[in-house]
Order: sequence, then C-alpha cells, then structure tokens
Amino acid sequence: MNNEKNFTSGGVLKSLIQFAIPVLAALFLQSLYGGVDLLIVGQFAETADVSGVATGSLLMQTVTMVITGLSMGITIYVGQKIGEKNDEEAGKAIGSGIVLFILIGGILSVLLVVLTKDLANLLHAPKEAYTQTCEYIMVCGLGTIFIGFYNLLGAIFRGIGDSKTPLFTVLVACIFNIFGDLLFVAVCGLGAMGAALATIMAQAVSVVISALVIMKKKLPFTFKKAYICFHKRIIVQELKLGTPIALQEFLVGISFLVIQTVVNSIDVIASAGVGVAEKVCAFIMLVPSAFSQAISAFVAQNIGAGLKERAVKALKYGIMISLCAAAVIGSFTFFKGNILANVFAKDTEVIIQAHEYLKAYAIDTFLTSVLFCFIGYYNGCGNTFFVMLQGIIGAFCVRVPVVIFMSNLPDTTLFYIGLATPMSSVFQILLCVLFMTYNKHKTAKRSMKGCSN
Repeated sequence: MNNEKNFTSGGVLKSLIQFAIPVLAALFLQSLYGGVDLLIVGQFAETADVSGVATGSLLMQTVTMVITGLSMGITIYVGQKIGEKNDEEAGKAIGSGIVLFILIGGILSVLLVVLTKDLANLLHAPKEAYTQTCEYIMVCGLGTIFIGFYNLLGAIFRGIGDSKTPLFTVLVACIFNIFGDLLFVAVCGLGAMGAALATIMAQAVSVVISALVIMKKKLPFTFKKAYICFHKRIIVQELKLGTPIALQEFLVGISFLVIQTVVNSIDVIASAGVGVAEKVCAFIMLVPSAFSQAISAFVAQNIGAGLKERAVKALKYGIMISLCAAAVIGSFTFFKGNILANVFAKDTEVIIQAHEYLKAYAIDTFLTSVLFCFIGYYNGCGNTFFVMLQGIIGAFCVRVPVVIFMSNLPDTTLFYIGLATPMSSVFQILLCVLFMTYNKHKTAKRSMKGCSN
C-alpha cells in the first residue's frame, strides 16, 4: 500500500488534515524522545545533569533546526517537481540530497567535537554543570551524521506526500530512546552522557529503518543509484531554497541560546527551569508545527501545478485549526504549567521557575498558530528568503533586545524574560501579513497590465 498523496485534487481541508495528523503524531514522538532525556535525567540524576542536558540539548536543537531547514529545500524542490510531473528531476533531487547531507553531517560532527569546550564556555554553562554539558555536546556531536540523514529521509517522505512512514520510524526511535535512557541513566548512572548516548542510538536505528523502507517502497518518481552523485545544478537549487530557511533557523536558535546564556548567568536552578520549560514548549507548539510542515508540502505541490487558490485555502484552514488547539493548550499551560513541568523535574524550585517561563509561552501558542502556518505557506511557495528575513528580524530586532532589557530589570522573573518570544511573534506576523498584501498588489498590477496589452 502506498502512502503518497497528490495534493492537487480533492478536498483541501480533508487532505490537509489527513496529512497533518501523522506529521503531528511524528512530531509528538520526536518531542517525546527528546523530552524523555530530561524526564529520566530529572528523576534519576542530579540538578547539574538536568542543567547540562538542558543547555546541551538546546545547542543540539539549534543544529537540528539548521539541518531541518536545509532538508526543507529538498522537500520543496521534490514537491514542486512532482506537481510538475517531472519524475526524473525529482529522483535526481533525492540523489543530490544524499551527497549533500553526507558532507554536511561530517562537517558538523567534526566541528561539534572539536569545539565542545568552547561551546560550553560560550553558553555560560553553570560551573556545577560544566562537565555534564560538555559530555552531552560531545556525544551528540559524534552522532550528528544520523541527525542529518534522519531529516533527509523525512524530507523525502514529506516531498512525496507520505507522512505515515516517518511516523512509524520515529515511533521505533522513541521506543529505543526510552529503553536507552533507562539503561544508561537509571541503571548505569551515566547522567547527561547517558541521555546523549540514548538519543544518538535512537537516531541511528531510525535512519537504518527509514533507509530500508524507502529502498523497498514503490516511489512516485524515477530513482536510480546513478542519481546519487553531485548534480551541481540541482544542489544549487536545493541550497537556494533550503539555505535561507537553515540560516533563519540557525539565527533564531542563536537567539534562544542567548536566552539560555542569560539565564545560565543567574543560577543553576533558573538554568534547569528554562531547560524544563523548553521541553514542555516542544509539546505545546506541536499543532502549529505540524501544520507548518503539512502546509509546506501541500503548497509546494499546488504551486508546482499552478493551483494557487488551493494553497491559500490550506493556509487559512491551518490557522483556524491551530488557533482552536491553542485555546485549550495555551490556557492550560498558563494556569497549570507547573503540572507539565513536574513531569520533567522533581525539584520544587525548578518547577516554579519553569512555570514562570511557561506563562510567556502560553501566550505565544496563540501567536505561533498564525505565524507557523504563514511560514509553512511561504516555504511551500519558495519564498524562503522572506522566511529567513522575517525570522532574523524577529530574533535580533525584537527577541534578543527584549531579553537583555528584561534581564536587567530589578527583581526580574523568567516570565518577563520569556515575554520576548511572544513579542517577537507579533512583529513577525505583521511582516507576514504585509508581505502577503504586497504580493496581492503585485499580482493585481500584473493582471491589469496583461488586460491593457
């Protein structure tokens, strides 16, 4: 049975939801096996280990976001070629992507291992958690190649409209990660290092399974072993689409690392609190994140087929559904965020600090419901340079300055520091709306010129 979907026909809402649900489930499991590290470390290790995993995982999350951004170039390019019925070009795009990610994964692995201590110092890892932070970064750095290939294979599946296979592979990875964490952290007492070992082991297993599945699948395009080579023209196009997204994700990630660095300078309790809150955030942002990815794949195929109205409908439906989810999730997080934080920590002070920070993110759940869907839409359209631009402006013109300002206020709290994120989202949504208005006027002018001619 084939899981691929052609998004250029049929009901928009039904197709979007059917594709988004497996994406949502896969993201949930992905967040779960990321959160399991902190959960088990929080229950079976010390606060220093929690801080080490929190700081180290935030850095690795930034690396993963960069890789995901680059892989989006492949998702968009493949989706557009399938929409154009250009099967051979889609196959060559996959082959070129494999070569590209071998290079990227290797380079990142070397950099992370060599620069482990420098990165820990740069992040102002608390003295009590310095060793744990270094251990987490080094072990995860060694396994970056698996992170790269995991995202590459996920990009391939999304590009062909298959969101069910990645769900299966991430489920397997999640199970392996849970057992790995219990073995390395709870039984062997390896703390932060054990959590990193479990994560990399799970990624490796997921890559192997994904590769086996894709080799046996009947693909909706031509693919030959000969396509796995350096096609300069195609790689340039994939990088042209993916690099702006990757750069935006990198710089946005840097802005969150700045927040972690500021908090690390306060004390180890605040550091652990923000780390716990970030893990909770990965769950409360799942719905808009899922629709962002689903909209990207949906829009890419429809833009390739010249069906712009279907693409716009997908954006509207995504925002509507995400806002409904935010009304429930955001409200619960604001008033009962301590219950969510308690899942990942046993220290009462850490839970209190995490809840303070989560209150700001609860507000942001409503804003990201709009923002993430816009980002998915513009990525699918190929407007990745704009996506990069709005992300950078939001991060460095709003989020970072607000964090620095709030952190210097007398008697400041993590809630005030956390408010930098929703403030940034408001500004980015405004930019997205202005860009859409600009494009509408531009299209209208072209139509008027065409009529006059």
